Amino acid sequence: MTKITVIGSGNVGSTIAYTLTVMGIASEIVMIDVNEEKSRGEALDIRQGVSFCPPTAVYAGTYEDATDSNIVIITSGMARKPGQSRLDLAQANVDIVKGVADKIVPVAPNAKYIIVSNPVDVLTYVFLKHTGLPQERVIGSGTVLDTARLRSRISEYYSVNQKNVHAYVLGEHGDSSFVPWSLANISNVPIKSFSEAIQTKANYPEFVLEEVEDYMRKSGARIIQSKGATFYAVSISVCRICQCLLSSIDTTLTVSTMLNGEYGIDDVCLSLLNVVGDKGAHAKIMLPLNEEEIAALHNSAKVLKDLIAGLNI
Repeated sequence: MTKITVIGSGNVGSTIAYTLTVMGIASEIVMIDVNEEKSRGEALDIRQGVSFCPPTAVYAGTYEDATDSNIVIITSGMARKPGQSRLDLAQANVDIVKGVADKIVPVAPNAKYIIVSNPVDVLTYVFLKHTGLPQERVIGSGTVLDTARLRSRISEYYSVNQKNVHAYVLGEHGDSSFVPWSLANISNVPIKSFSEAIQTKANYPEFVLEEVEDYMRKSGARIIQSKGATFYAVSISVCRICQCLLSSIDTTLTVSTMLNGEYGIDDVCLSLLNVVGDKGAHAKIMLPLNEEEIAALHNSAKVLKDLIAGLNI
């Protein structure tokens, strides 16, 4: 029996619950929201399709219903309003997440927590500091989605399966994120050399690093402009994290976790390549970054620390 609680039944939370059901990841899914009627409607909508999915109990509940959850996913938070500063938004969501923590941790003290609400790195840090839970059990969705977007764009350049693309986005889930291009490859062939290495008559477009990074960073804004919100890809990404947390075989993911001196950085949460499995995000992989990439990581850490310094946590 696997029990997952999703806190927040907006676009992201409800789509996560739906995707968990379709993928058969959990046998029991609890949906919690301050708008109880919204949660009931979303749960009912999902539940009525379960006969075509792996058996899953999906229902709206209270914090008490989250007792003994294996995983708790937090999507609660406010969207940025016109004229609202990033700092104001961050403070509002910090207050929300602290309130959620006070209610959920006492009933699910042994769960692994996935923070999805934005700014995700700041809220992961706040949740960890506020609760005092073991670091390996508090995980931000981080740049898992950014990495998926990056790999999607690279695969489009070369018409190759995304699973053959090995490239990562590190740092903040935000404007200061960066790609360590020195390590990026397709099937062990460096990205810049791939068009020369593959024997084909296909004419590939020139691979422009700046264009790919721009695509990765601006994808969310483009989707919001087109349809008002992003929720499908992030939901699939979060469900992938859940799969890894429930597996006895470790997987590497760019989730956001606390740094404790890695690359000379500490006391901030951001995304590095982590080893994720049924023990949580229990180890980091120290990638051989070059000096420019380490500087970009330090810049990301500074951006986040400066934001945290302006908050009441």
